[in-house]
Amino acid sequence: MITIVCGGFFGDEGKGKVAGYLGLRGGYSASIRTGSVNAGHTLTYRGRVWKLRLVPSAFINKDIRLFIARGSLIRIDTLLKEIEETETRGRICVDRYSGVIEKRHVEMEALDEKLRSIGSTFQGVGAATAERVLRRLKLAWEFREIEDLLCDSSPEILDMIERGEEILVEGTQGLFLSLYHGTYPYVTSRDTSAAGILSEIGAGPKHVDQVIVVFKSFVTRVGEGPLEGEISPEDAEKLGLIERGTVTGRLRRVAPFNIELARKAVRINSATQVAITKLDALYREARGVREWGKLPREARRFIEDLEERIGVPITLIGTGEDVEDMIDLRKEKL
Repeated sequence: MITIVCGGFFGDEGKGKVAGYLGLRGGYSASIRTGSVNAGHTLTYRGRVWKLRLVPSAFINKDIRLFIARGSLIRIDTLLKEIEETETRGRICVDRYSGVIEKRHVEMEALDEKLRSIGSTFQGVGAATAERVLRRLKLAWEFREIEDLLCDSSPEILDMIERGEEILVEGTQGLFLSLYHGTYPYVTSRDTSAAGILSEIGAGPKHVDQVIVVFKSFVTRVGEGPLEGEISPEDAEKLGLIERGTVTGRLRRVAPFNIELARKAVRINSATQVAITKLDALYREARGVREWGKLPREARRFIEDLEERIGVPITLIGTGEDVEDMIDLRKEKL
């Protein structure tokens, strides 16, 4: 069966950390990355840090097979660099029908003033997506330099599911950057909902067992677009909430946790579980805690209040940068 990990706000929620943890602890046979190079997932594990844009975060478990979905868009130079950094050659495969971003796509976007006004990352993703819709985009099978990495991922994944194996699917960005469900036009070029993520891998909804929506303990957003309750950079710095985007390095805008957006994300994604990351940013004493009972009382109260108001079990609570800085309540709550 399939577990989908998706973002509940505007990206940067910590999906990479959650997917990495599940890869270590979840009993999955395979992990699939969707999306493209305009979304980075930062992974910290035992003193090492990876900033990944294509390789699935679950790569840290060397027993997991890795896939890049057929609905994804890759950049060949980025992919090969990440494979070398993560030492995953031989267990990662790229669907032969995934699209390829070329240098000209990046150059096309650099000339588009409309993209500048909405805060694009200028990674060529939108231009390549438009070409795919027009059936002009080159696909992975057309590039000899990656021919040894190619596979037909959908039948392989379906075979695994039919054998009773567990599959982890790592989504991209957050619901409110979805082309259809987000704050249009200040959105990305794909559907980032759980349903959109599922469509990229070539499997139907009956195979989905769990949908984990990830929220950070506060809201951040890179680029333009509405952000309710936004606080100034000066105040964010005083509160210790200053962050920068993994791909662009741009300063993230900051706002308090938004319960109404969270409820909407839970409903649209059909969430069965919720993960909350960076609890330690709000409660410093929570940093590195891995047991519920050792959390400060105020932090436990914060989680309990969110769970009651969201209406879905909060099963995973991130308390630090390392993948293993996680309180796992799945056995107690599911």
